[in-house]
Amino acid sequence: MTAGPDPGDAVADLKGRVREAARTAAAGEVAPKSPAESTVTLSQAMGLAHANHMGNVHGGEIMKLIDTAAGIAATRHAGGPVVTASLDQMGFLEPVHVGDVVFVHATVNDVGRTSMEVGVRVEAEEVVSGRRTHTASAYLVFVALDEHGKPRPVPGLAPETEVQRRRQAEARIRRESRLARAEAIRRRRRHAPG
Repeated sequence: MTAGPDPGDAVADLKGRVREAARTAAAGEVAPKSPAESTVTLSQAMGLAHANHMGNVHGGEIMKLIDTAAGIAATRHAGGPVVTASLDQMGFLEPVHVGDVVFVHATVNDVGRTSMEVGVRVEAEEVVSGRRTHTASAYLVFVALDEHGKPRPVPGLAPETEVQRRRQAEARIRRESRLARAEAIRRRRRHAPG
């Protein structure tokens, strides 16, 4: 019987590829990527294990799918590992029911030096009728990591369509809002007693 591949070799190979991706991104040698290059769609049938006593799928199950799809899109754009930095906005619009198939669409909307905003749209499809309903939307921020787990530069974003340019502009507004909110909280804490 022959032994399979050594997991240590796979980890070393991954670290080498991440190191090279970090080097080329930091040197500005990576061309900007289109949002289409990293777009992801996941689908999953919702069963009883995903539901509450009302027959609706738990919001946490949907949130897990959102984070997974968004993480894959961010990883594809960054060309290596990422970590979820924040869930900037999450809205549930309609319930998802047992028996529905959930489609989770994730796209990189904008990038900073080391971070990326990923927009996610969730749709539920009634399998028998084929009717799809927009059930949730979210915006998540990811940070790309180097082989030491430290933030590293990511490729730029090159929107190609009017929709992609609109999403990028809206993502920049959300980023400005996040930064202003964080600064206002820091100022408040510096001047607040005890």
